Amino acid sequence: MKSVTWNNLSNSRSFARLRTLPRPQQKPVESAAVGEQEIPITDALRYNYAAKGVTTEIEHALAAVAEEQQCIDKFEALAAGEVINSGEQRMVLHHLTRGQLMQSLLESADGLAQFYDQQHRRVADFASAVHQGRIKGSTGKPFDTVVQIGIGGSDLGPRAIYLALKNYALASAEGLKMRAHFISNVDPDDAAEVMSQLDPQTTLFILVSKSGTTQETLTNEAFVVELMQRAKIAGLQPHKHMIAVTSQTSPLASSDSYLDAFFIDDYIGGRYSSTSAVGSTILTLALGERIVAEFLRGAHDADRSALNRNVRSNAALMDALIGIYERNILGYPATAVLPYSQALSRFPAHLQQLDMESNGKSVNRYGKAIDYSTGPIIFGEPGTNGQHSFYQLLHQGTNIVPLQFIGFQSSQLQTDITVDGSTSQSKLNANLAAQIVAFSHGKSDADPNKSFSGGRPSSLLYAERLTPHTLGALLAHYENKVMFQGFLWNINSFDQEGVQLGKLLAKQLLSGHADGALGAYASMLQV
Repeated sequence: MKSVTWNNLSNSRSFARLRTLPRPQQKPVESAAVGEQEIPITDALRYNYAAKGVTTEIEHALAAVAEEQQCIDKFEALAAGEVINSGEQRMVLHHLTRGQLMQSLLESADGLAQFYDQQHRRVADFASAVHQGRIKGSTGKPFDTVVQIGIGGSDLGPRAIYLALKNYALASAEGLKMRAHFISNVDPDDAAEVMSQLDPQTTLFILVSKSGTTQETLTNEAFVVELMQRAKIAGLQPHKHMIAVTSQTSPLASSDSYLDAFFIDDYIGGRYSSTSAVGSTILTLALGERIVAEFLRGAHDADRSALNRNVRSNAALMDALIGIYERNILGYPATAVLPYSQALSRFPAHLQQLDMESNGKSVNRYGKAIDYSTGPIIFGEPGTNGQHSFYQLLHQGTNIVPLQFIGFQSSQLQTDITVDGSTSQSKLNANLAAQIVAFSHGKSDADPNKSFSGGRPSSLLYAERLTPHTLGALLAHYENKVMFQGFLWNINSFDQEGVQLGKLLAKQLLSGHADGALGAYASMLQV
C-alpha cells in the first residue's frame, strides 16, 4: 500500500492539462458509443456514460488526474483503517460493515471488522426471535410492525432501502416479515400520523441515535411513549416495546429501559450507515435476514469493483471524474438523479444527504480555503413523474443540469398488463430511452419556443431487475463516487460541521437565551 499525499485539485498538473483540452462538441450521442462507453459495476449492474459526450482524449486526461490525486491509493488506505476523517481524526469504516476489502487491515480496524460482524449476527438472532414469537410485546402479543425513530442518516437511507425492497420481499417465498414505518421530523404531526396507523401492542420501536442525545429523536421517543400511555391499555409498558441502536458509550447503551441495544461507532458516519446496525436492524426485522445478506453482498461487490486501478473498469471512479469535469471545467452547478422505478422514490432524498453533506465544503482537509467549486446540488424524482414536473427546465432552461438516470429492464413485482400493444414496463422504459436521446439530440424548430438545444449530458445506471443485490451495489456505487470526488477535491467527505450551528442556536433559544434577530424570529414563531 502506497503512502499518500493530499493536494488541492487546482495544484494538480494533470488537472491543469485537462483545462486546456477542447470542450466536447454538443453533438448527439451515437449508437456505437452506447455499446462502447459502459462499465460493469457487478455482474448485474452497469454504468453507461455514452450520452455524457466525453471524448477519448478527455477520458485519458481524467485518468491522469485520478492517478496524480492517488484516488485508489487513498481508497486502499481508507479501507485498511488509516485515519482519513481529518476533521475528527477518525478512521472511516463503513465498507467493513459489508465485508473486508484489504488484507492489510490495521489492528484496530481488524477488531472492528469482527465487531461489525457480531452486530449483524446479534441483529439477525434478535429478528429471528421476534419473527418466531419468542420476543413479544408487554401485553403478550407478537410484534407485527416495526417503527424506526431517527433523523438524517438514521432515517433517509434505511427508509429509502426499505421502500425499495418492500415489494421484492412481498413477492418472495418468505414474504414481508413485518410492516415498517419511520418517524424522523420533530414536527409532532409526523409522529402523530404514524402512530394513528399502529396497534401499540404489536409495534416494536427502534430508537436510533449514535450519540444518544439527538434532540429530535429523544423528543419523538417521549412523544411516542406519551401517546402509548394515553391509550390506557392494561399491561402496556412502552419501553418494553423499544430497542436502541447507538454507540456503546452513549446514555442509551447503559440504560436498562430497552429490550436490547445494538451498536455502531464513531467510524461510521450517519449518511454512510445504512449497511451498519442503523439500517440492518429495521431491514432485517422487516425484510428478513436473507434479503439483507444479499443487499450487503451487492454493496461489497461494488466496493471491490471500485478498487480497480483501470478507470475504464471502475464505474464509481469514472462517474466521479466525469462529475468533476462537469463541475469544475464546464461549470454545471447541479445534478439530477432520476430513477425510473417507483421503488426508488426516496433514493434521491438519501443521495441528497450523502452527496451534499459529504462534499458541501469550502475548505480543504487542512482547513484552508479552496479556489474551486466542490459538491453540486443534488435533486431528483422518479420517472415518469418528473417528466411532468421539472423536466421542462432540464430540457429548455438556461442552466445545463447533468442527469443520472436509473432503470431496470423488468418490473420488481413482475406483474404487468398490455395496453395499446405494450406493457406498462415497456412504456416506462420507452420514456427513459426517449428522454436520454431527447436531452442529447434536442430538436430544431422554426418556432423558438419548440426548439431544444440538446447537448444535455446524462448517464444511465441499469440492471435487469431491482433486487437486494442490485440495490446494495447501487448504494455503494454512489457512496464510492462521493468518496472519490472528496479525494479529488482534497476535502474531508466524512464530517459535517455545517449541520451544527443551527442546532446550537436552537438549543440556545429553547433554553431561554434569545436576543437580537434570534429573539425576533422566536417571537414571530411563538417559540
